[in-house]
Amino acid sequence: MRDEDRSDPRPDDVDDELEAAVRGDERTGPPSGPSLFDDVAALVSDSRNFVQAEVEFQKTRLAFAANRSKSAVLSGLFALAFIHLALIALVVGLVIALTPHVTAWGATAIVVGLLLLGAFILVMRMQTSTREIGEAFNNANEDADE
Repeated sequence: MRDEDRSDPRPDDVDDELEAAVRGDERTGPPSGPSLFDDVAALVSDSRNFVQAEVEFQKTRLAFAANRSKSAVLSGLFALAFIHLALIALVVGLVIALTPHVTAWGATAIVVGLLLLGAFILVMRMQTSTREIGEAFNNANEDADE
């Protein structure tokens, strides 16, 4: 910290001022240290610098987050594509594995039937969940009306 930035006088000055006050001497020179106006001006300047630094930091952080978000979304989409391809391979493998036990048409019918059954179960769960959500909002509206 620079001497001119100090708000309190050096200890030597304090001792001198104290002795002068005890003797009853009046102060004739300019006040030692910065004035209140100088302190306020320094505070405004420091505040302005702080705000500018904070804005620049937030801009940098936003750019970083946007870049990483783009990378994360792209990686997620590729992961979903690979999962989709793996499920297709599983279905084809099931058809091939069941063909010796039943005909090719039978194996296809079994696999398609199991997939449709799974889809039906998931649709029923979705329907139940959406109905519960709707009931929650209807109950909230009825409570608000009363």
